[in-house]
Amino acid sequence: MRFSSPLVEGTLLRRYKRFLADVELASGAVVTAACPNTGSMMGCCEPGSRVWLSESESPTRKYRHTWELVEVSPAARGRAVMVGINTGLPNRLVAEAIDAGTLAELSGYASLRREVAFGEERSRVDLLLESPGRPGCYVEVKNVTAAVTRGIALFPDAVSERGAKHLRELVRLRARGLRAVQLYCVQRGDVSEVRPADDIDPAYGRGLREAVAAGVEVLAWRAKVTARAIVLERSIPVVCP
Repeated sequence: MRFSSPLVEGTLLRRYKRFLADVELASGAVVTAACPNTGSMMGCCEPGSRVWLSESESPTRKYRHTWELVEVSPAARGRAVMVGINTGLPNRLVAEAIDAGTLAELSGYASLRREVAFGEERSRVDLLLESPGRPGCYVEVKNVTAAVTRGIALFPDAVSERGAKHLRELVRLRARGLRAVQLYCVQRGDVSEVRPADDIDPAYGRGLREAVAAGVEVLAWRAKVTARAIVLERSIPVVCP
């Protein structure tokens, strides 16, 4: 996914009210940007961080800028790393990777539908892959930005009742003989595995382990993140110790 226009670089002053961030641009002007991430953004919202914003020309937008990227200290040895914080992008990134044949695990389906209603708890699956004569493949996508040392990415970064609900729905689908996939879209290039954040949300960690035991497929793909584009490029393991 390439950004449609060059991003604007600035310095994060603060993130507040979950959906807003104040950013100082190179010109010295301070703008309020929409923050498209409702999580805690653990490790990704420190004041003074370099950030990149997209701009909209829409006259109906209350906030012209949207926060897209942040530069953080690496989770492993190396240089600072860019992290994509926009939770509205992972479904698009995964769909593009499927279309391009990058995600071999999800290849070979004739059609892809988004945001399809399903399940017993009034859910919507992110992606539904279908082909005549094959069971439907239900793919739930989660955005991963949090990381700790030794190159370990964590999900979730805050208690996620919604995430736990989706795992339950995937387990039910698998019991019906359908293909159920939990896919973690890791928008940072400095990690080598994903783990459940048991210290943050132990219920989610239990739910993930139950899903794996029930036959739900659990995948993680890491993205290359730059100020020009974000592209899924490598599969990494999901570890549930």
